[in-house]
Amino acid sequence: MRPTALLALSVTAASALLLAGCAEEDAASGSRGRSASPAECVTTPPVGDAGDLKRDGVTVLGRDCDTPAGSLAEYEVTNTAAEPLTYTVTFSLRDDLGRAMDSVTRTVEAVRPGQTVRRTVEPDGGMVGEKRLNVGVMKVRTVPAGEAPAESGPCPASGMRVTADRGDAAMGLRVVGLHLANCGTAVVGLHGYPRLELLDDQRKPVSGIRILDGTREISTGVGQDGPPRPITLRPGERASATLAWRNTTGTGAAVNVPYLRVTAKPGAPTVIVTPELDLGTTGRLGVSPWAKTEDAPRTR
Repeated sequence: MRPTALLALSVTAASALLLAGCAEEDAASGSRGRSASPAECVTTPPVGDAGDLKRDGVTVLGRDCDTPAGSLAEYEVTNTAAEPLTYTVTFSLRDDLGRAMDSVTRTVEAVRPGQTVRRTVEPDGGMVGEKRLNVGVMKVRTVPAGEAPAESGPCPASGMRVTADRGDAAMGLRVVGLHLANCGTAVVGLHGYPRLELLDDQRKPVSGIRILDGTREISTGVGQDGPPRPITLRPGERASATLAWRNTTGTGAAVNVPYLRVTAKPGAPTVIVTPELDLGTTGRLGVSPWAKTEDAPRTR
C-alpha cells in the first residue's frame, strides 16, 4: 500500500476515534451536545396542598429543565367548557414556612374548548430577589373570550376598550373605576350611565341589589358625580365612571359579586370585568355617569 493511502487511513481513524470520544463524553454528562452542565438543570416539584395546586382548571406544575430562567413555576390551564374562555389567575407566593409573601395575577386569553395551555409564573419586580418561593392558586376567574376586556392588543371591533381598575378601599368604603378608551378611528359619543349587570361566581345574574344613579347615597367624598352630560371622544381620548359601595354586614347573608357585565352605551357590545364587589348586606351599588378624562396639563 502506498504511503499516501496509509496516511489518509490514519487521519480518518483518528477523526472517528475523536468523534466517538466526544459522543461518549456527551452521553455520560447528559448534555446531548449542549454546553450546559448538569448542575444548571434543577427539577423542582410543586409544593402545597392539593387545593392550592389545582383549582378551576388551573394546575401548578413546578419547574423542570425546560422552565425559563427567572420563572417561579409552570402552570397549565385546561378549558373543559363548551366555549372559548379567558382566564385571570391570582397566584399566591409563599416561603418555605408557608408564609404569604406576595401575590401575582396573570391572564391567559381565549383558551379553546378542550385546549390545554402551559404558561409560566414570573415574580413581579419587588420579589425578584427571593430565591425560594412556592406558587399556589388563590383564585381563578373566567369570562367568555368574546366578552373579555381587551386591555392590550388589537382594538376591539367596537372601537372601545372597556376595563376596570383594582380600586381603593378605606373604612368599609369601596371605590372602583370603569375606564373606556376610544382606540378606534371614529368618534364615540356617550351620554348617561354605564349599564351594569351583576353576576355571581357562575356568571349568573344576582338579584336583590339596587343600582343607584350616582354615588352620593354611598358617600359624598367619592367625586366624579353629578348629572349626566353628553361627551364626545375622539380617537385616543378616554372616559371613566366610578362604582362605589360599602361592605357593611348586618342582618342577613352577605352578598359577593365577582363579575360585572358592562354595556358602555345602548347597542354597544358587553364586557365582563371582575371588580370583586363585596357588598355585605347593604344591597346597594352606586355608579356615576361617564365623564371625559381630561388630558394632564402640559408643561412648558
